Amino acid sequence: MKLKKLGRTDIDVTEICLGTMTWGVQNTEADAHAQLDHALESGINFMDTAEIYAVPPTPETYGKTETYIGTWFKKTGKRDKYVLASKVAGGGRNSWIRGGSLLSRTTIAEAVEGSLKRLQTDYIDLYQVHWPVRGHYHFGNGWDYAPHQQNRSEVVEQIGEALAGLGDMVKAGKIRHIGLSNETTWGIAQWLKLAERSDLPRVVSVQNEYSLLQRAFDLDLAELSHHEDVGLLAYSSLASGVLTGKYLDGKVPAGTRGALQDLWRNNEHGNPAVRAYIELAKKHDLDIAQMAIAFTLTRPFLTSVIIGATTLDQLKTDIGAADVVLTSEILGEIQAIHRTYPRPL
Repeated sequence: MKLKKLGRTDIDVTEICLGTMTWGVQNTEADAHAQLDHALESGINFMDTAEIYAVPPTPETYGKTETYIGTWFKKTGKRDKYVLASKVAGGGRNSWIRGGSLLSRTTIAEAVEGSLKRLQTDYIDLYQVHWPVRGHYHFGNGWDYAPHQQNRSEVVEQIGEALAGLGDMVKAGKIRHIGLSNETTWGIAQWLKLAERSDLPRVVSVQNEYSLLQRAFDLDLAELSHHEDVGLLAYSSLASGVLTGKYLDGKVPAGTRGALQDLWRNNEHGNPAVRAYIELAKKHDLDIAQMAIAFTLTRPFLTSVIIGATTLDQLKTDIGAADVVLTSEILGEIQAIHRTYPRPL
């Protein structure tokens, strides 16, 4: 398993990261522990979670995933074997998380203490802001994205307040480094500028969606990532399973994420691309899931691909993508499909 530097830190993380958001809804505590065991045995040293998990998020499932990880740490004593990433809810969306309040020095301290207690650890290696409180184009919001309606001073003030709170936690030794998630190029630039100006922690990574169907990161984000050493932690590299073809022709298999919530990635605009990628995988005798993950692993801005699975067999398949080598011919055919079917907003 290849190792990559996490931003400008001295931390090396595996190019595949164990995702956890199904633990607590689609997966039991025993399932979670089995996945943690297998990932570690496979050479993975990096896992990602969030206070809001499991997904779909509800007051009843809030914090369950972190709790399952914490019981594994306690049972095995292997906290030091994983680089642990978690996320604080961005605020403004869920009234059952600190009353829906925005991030502040007070709410960040409260969130960190809650995560540490559930995780049964005294530090988190990478603590990320799950989403920006202002409008953004992630989660399928591209069609309604309206940055011209934002108030710049309010946005910058809010980032500064959140950064100060995260700085408090770094100074206290409760988190080691900070990252962002579902951010834009301009947004990341503000975090970097404020950190430099105020001698506060520097963002080391950004966790955004990236897949054969969703390649916004190829543009301005890739440029910022390269010059500022803010690597991508790619999530949803299988587009919530859409790329496997399981939802084609109106199918919604029982037990899948699509059976639990509407998937905005599953639509008639993306289906032609899904079919083309599946045919390409068949042509080269590749598993479509492995081909999709392997493609993401080729991107120059990538730090790690976050994989998620509901079964051990799926997990083994996803981890196996690290051993798949895509030839220049295959990469050229992927690019041809992307040019024919660029993913709509």
